[in-house]
Amino acid sequence: MKFRNLLLAATVLAAPLALSGVAKAQPVTGLYVGAEGSYNFESTSKAKDVYVNGVNQNVVDRISLKNGWGGEGSVGYGFGNGFRVEIEGDYLENRFSKTKTNGVTAFASGKESKYGAFANALYDFDVGLPYLYPYVGGGVGWQLADFNDYTTGTTAVNKTKGAFAYQGIAGVAFPIAPVPGLSFTVEYRFIGLANSRKYSGSDAGLPISFKVEHEYNNSVNVGLRYAFGVAAPVAPAPTPAPVAAAPAPAPAKTFLVFFDWDKYNLTPRATQIIAQAASDSKTSQTTTIDVSGYTDTSGTPTYNQGLSERRAKAVAAQLVSDGVSESEISIHAYGETHLLVPTGPGVREPQNRRVEIVLQ
Repeated sequence: MKFRNLLLAATVLAAPLALSGVAKAQPVTGLYVGAEGSYNFESTSKAKDVYVNGVNQNVVDRISLKNGWGGEGSVGYGFGNGFRVEIEGDYLENRFSKTKTNGVTAFASGKESKYGAFANALYDFDVGLPYLYPYVGGGVGWQLADFNDYTTGTTAVNKTKGAFAYQGIAGVAFPIAPVPGLSFTVEYRFIGLANSRKYSGSDAGLPISFKVEHEYNNSVNVGLRYAFGVAAPVAPAPTPAPVAAAPAPAPAKTFLVFFDWDKYNLTPRATQIIAQAASDSKTSQTTTIDVSGYTDTSGTPTYNQGLSERRAKAVAAQLVSDGVSESEISIHAYGETHLLVPTGPGVREPQNRRVEIVLQ
């Protein structure tokens, strides 16, 4: 099986694995842009239905091209769960090398340029390493294939034709820690043109036409991707300076409610703890109930900030259901700051996924 077929098969198989939860996604949330340069390898093309001055030559030409270069730019949107979609514009260029007709080889000059647009869908995988995130994807689009000064023997062609195109993508992103949201990318792409294209030109002064069948490009790309709205890690709040001694208030009572990874729904145990906090607030001299949400360091700071707020609101809603007045509750969200267990970035620590209920 050819390598391009293996890539497309891997892309198709990866989608159900992602949906089944076998691999957890490192979320890219919101708008992002990317740009890449490429070194590409184009397969030999077949030219058939060759007519010179209206006469079928009954030959099949094989057109070979040299390795070339290219580039692409993209604008996309991540949904925060590993899936993202993007629109991409691309350009590929390869110079003609030779043609072979009925075993006879002839030198060819000129170049073929391909350019157009794709709509892509991709999925990022979290493999447990904060500095490496693989991804796969695919896309469909339209490509213009330009025979620019194509010359072989007495044949000369200058023509541009379009074709439906498809591609498979497999790559790895390496986040650049000093610049939040910026990643270095390395990827392999396979691009195929799905239908034949008819070109026309001249051969020794006579009109010539031929059809070029499916073309395939394999390319290795390197580039940069930038996701907007990714905040730098927030340093813990400084410890306030000591103040003059005052009468000691009654000691605050704290309850801890823990959550599963990337969840904000309440477990049965969490519901019991919240009920106990609500009961104690009615039997003690409680004036304020602080409800503060936190997360671990997996995921982006922006995503974690929102997740901690959702956790705090879920606990506050349960307190109200248990008879606490909403006016007594003060809600706070601290994201991945104020860790209960200090860790580095990208670490899933269960004790940091919590809401603290403090009876003041």
